[in-house]
Amino acid sequence: MKKKLTAALIFAFSFVLVIAGCGNEKTNSTQKQEKEEKEAEVVSGASQTNYTPYEELKDSYDIIIVGAGGAGMTAALEAQAKGLNPVIFEKMPVAGGNTTKASSGMNASETKFQKEQGIEDNNDLFYEETLKGGHGTNDKEMLRFFVDNSASAIEWLDTIGIRLNNLTITGGMNEKRTHRPEDGSAVGQYIVDGLLKNVQEKDIPLFVNAEVKGITEKDGTVNGVDVLFNQTDEKSITAKAVIVTTGGFGSNMDMIKEVRSDLGDYVTTNQAGSTGDGIKMIEKLGGATVDLEQIQVHPTVQQEESYLIGEAVRGEGAIMVSAEGKRFTNELDTRDKVTAAINELPEKSAYLVFDSGVKSRAKAIEQYEKLGFVLEGETIEALAEKMNVSSEELKVTLDTWNKAVTNKDDQAFGRTTGIENDLASTPFYAIKIAPGIHYTMGGVKINTNTEVLNEDGQPISGLFAAGEVTGALHGENRIGGNSVSEIIIFGRQAGIKSADYVKAQ
Repeated sequence: MKKKLTAALIFAFSFVLVIAGCGNEKTNSTQKQEKEEKEAEVVSGASQTNYTPYEELKDSYDIIIVGAGGAGMTAALEAQAKGLNPVIFEKMPVAGGNTTKASSGMNASETKFQKEQGIEDNNDLFYEETLKGGHGTNDKEMLRFFVDNSASAIEWLDTIGIRLNNLTITGGMNEKRTHRPEDGSAVGQYIVDGLLKNVQEKDIPLFVNAEVKGITEKDGTVNGVDVLFNQTDEKSITAKAVIVTTGGFGSNMDMIKEVRSDLGDYVTTNQAGSTGDGIKMIEKLGGATVDLEQIQVHPTVQQEESYLIGEAVRGEGAIMVSAEGKRFTNELDTRDKVTAAINELPEKSAYLVFDSGVKSRAKAIEQYEKLGFVLEGETIEALAEKMNVSSEELKVTLDTWNKAVTNKDDQAFGRTTGIENDLASTPFYAIKIAPGIHYTMGGVKINTNTEVLNEDGQPISGLFAAGEVTGALHGENRIGGNSVSEIIIFGRQAGIKSADYVKAQ
């Protein structure tokens, strides 16, 4: 009964958001409702969690965490480990946020799992490749902290039962540093389920349907939040510190159009709650923002349902072909370059093509099948017919690619990663994709202590932030797999540093 009630709440809340115009204008209301129903099924594990009853709400906590995605729950666990009493407020009916939608993995270098598998990697290489991916515009101090703390984040997750020991590769990387669950499944829901389990076992209060409407302060020091519970009761809750982990604004088309009018017609992969609330609240307190116009368009999005097809599919060997059945780019180039290549095609869309071998290694494909995205053919010719492309051209493309894999030499486009396995195992598969809004790289400005900075570069006393609500780490282009690392690395730091701040008061 509880599961049905939660699913109904998800549906109802999503419907209200659509009517209010928070969804993408390109998707009509019926399609949006169907999408949210399917998303509810995807997060069914989260929906079964016993969230904290409203009756247990207290007037004051040591630390308030706004947002129950990966960064928020991580921060709560670390704050409690330091002896503090944190609480999490989540405006949606379930926890998880955009973290539930992450699929490819979590990037980290010099990890114990890399060493166990004989993968030679180092933090300097991770730093340089991420800086190159961001076109040299990343905040270098933030990036250095990020890469140097990536291995310890993987190990911390392992200590709380979240093991990411299956490695693959994403675009813009030259080493296998994308860590996934052991069975190769999508990383996001696995991490959310693991974090929720820990939060629940440690009795950390987590309230859903708890929309923070504002952050309060006194004499320049943050001292709590105003929260609307269940769309009916508004209360002021006090705290000695506040951590904002509300995510980005990828589902707020009005905010997107303000900074990037050229993206107004794109679909978005973001969950309905990613509306930039945290950014707006922090701006009201004088917090600085950075890189708001840097919005990442992901190249491989299933358009009808605005559903991300994870980069691990390409990392495990898939190729992309045009409506002519021909490859047209290095599939594992950085996301901005792959997106540009698709947009240069007359049809501005393409197909991901892969075989049963890729399917066995990228478990997220099973979810794509359940959602009806995957075309299947026992032969190349049969698949080509379903794709409505030339079977002759598709066969030549696959033969050429398989030869490149054998020779480890992609003469056509210079691809050097995800080239270990040919595409020769039946059945064959394809998913039609095109670009979609995926990630907002800009946000509020923080330092490596996760303190929110004002326009003068000074910390706002008592205010911390982590995750996609923040900006500057990724520069002009985010590398796939780095956002999951960001929420764990900086979520941990926010929990630790806010606890230190509270203890020093």
